[in-house]
Formats: sequence, C-alpha cells, structure tokens
Amino acid sequence: MVRSRFGLAMVLVLPVALAACGPREGERNLDSLDQELIDGNSAGNTRDPALMSALQDQIMVDPTLASQANNDAVRPPAQPYSGAVPADGIAGGARAGAGAGTSEAVKSTPAPKAGGCAQCDAARESLTLGALAARQKDPRTADCASKMRYSTRWVQRLPADLPLYPDARVSEAAGAEGGGCALRAVSFATSASLQSVLDWYYTRTTNAGYSAEHEADGAEHVLGGTRDRDDGAFALFLTKRGDGGTDVDLVANNGR
Repeated sequence: MVRSRFGLAMVLVLPVALAACGPREGERNLDSLDQELIDGNSAGNTRDPALMSALQDQIMVDPTLASQANNDAVRPPAQPYSGAVPADGIAGGARAGAGAGTSEAVKSTPAPKAGGCAQCDAARESLTLGALAARQKDPRTADCASKMRYSTRWVQRLPADLPLYPDARVSEAAGAEGGGCALRAVSFATSASLQSVLDWYYTRTTNAGYSAEHEADGAEHVLGGTRDRDDGAFALFLTKRGDGGTDVDLVANNGR
C-alpha cells in the first residue's frame, strides 16, 4: 500500500518537474522573435525590404559631434559643448556700409539739444517696454501702453518707415492693436556704432515726414518725433555698448 502511494506521488510530481525544466512561454516567444530577425537577414527572404535595409545599414555618425560626446569619461567634459550665440557682427556689413544696406544718402543727425534729456530718465527708470511706452509724450502712445502684449510677432508689424536696423538682433517685442491702438515696441542690439544707427534712423524718419529731435545724456541718446498727417509718433532710445555696438529700444504708435 505504501509503495502504491509512493508510485502515485511520483507520477504526479514528475510532469510538474519536467514542466519546470522546460522553457517558459515568454522565453519561447523571445526565441522565436530572435529567429525571425535572423531569418529576415537571410538572402531571398520576402520580408519588408525597407525594414531590412534600415536594420542592416551602417549607423551615420557626425565625427565633429562624436568628439564632444565624452560618453566613456568619468569626469564631465573639460569645456562646454559648442553652442554659443553668434556675435552681433555675424550678419556683416552694417558697420562698414554708411547706408547700412540702403540706397538712401545718409544724413548726419544734428547735435543733441541743450537742456538735459528727460526721455533718457524715462528709459533708465522703465523696466519694460510697456513702462517705457507709458512715459512717452504722445498721448495715443501712452494710452495704448496698458494694452500691450509681448510676442516677437510684433516685429513683423513695425511701421514701414520705421523698420529694424539691418543687422538687428531682437531680444524683446510688444504691441497693442485695436481700439485706436497700433502701438509697436522692440528691443534689439546691433554691432553698428551708435552714431551710425542714429544717422540711419534720422535719415529714414525725416524722409518719411517725421520731425526729429535729438537728446543725449552721456552715452544715452534719444531720437523722437511726430508726423502731422497721420498723428504718427516714434521714440528711439540708443545706448553705446562696451564692444562698440549699440542697444536700441524703438517705440512707434503707427504700426501695420
């Protein structure tokens, strides 16, 4: 009786043990997938040629970027990866050309008027383009300043007679549209000298029918004016930079 029970137990345990020794269902699936990939590389196989080409093609490597990867190093790279912002002069031509890319005969800006520069104080005390617009002499500009919204798209809607300087690099832009407002404001930098930028805008604005008044306080200059036929007004704030270039804020109430 004991022997029969022992035999029965062995009969029940043996299939379980054999099943444990065999491959699991997941392992069989992985094996079959591996075999399918191997078969896919064999000649004459009818699998997707685009897929096989993608699997068998060599990996493209950019040697310039690969040299910066430093994947196997314990320490971080000795220097940052190259991705610096180009210098302001990368556009070229604005510093050298008197006309800054236009056919206009550039006129010299008159010397700044005596008696201080109230607009220079406004520029120094304004932290945003909206605050700067709110302190303008033109009532329409000041009234629309509270409606200004910030986006670089406003650069594309500057007045046609008050465009960006040719090699300008925009850092911020804002504008207001509707309800009698067509206000535009933009901050930009250029590699051109302050006098070159000042003369360029003086030429364009006076040729377009604006009056133009020049004020200065040390390295800060302001050129502003109005136009009677459409109540247009503009103010240009220029500051000389240490590298010889110029930082500019432009505010105009007659945008497109």
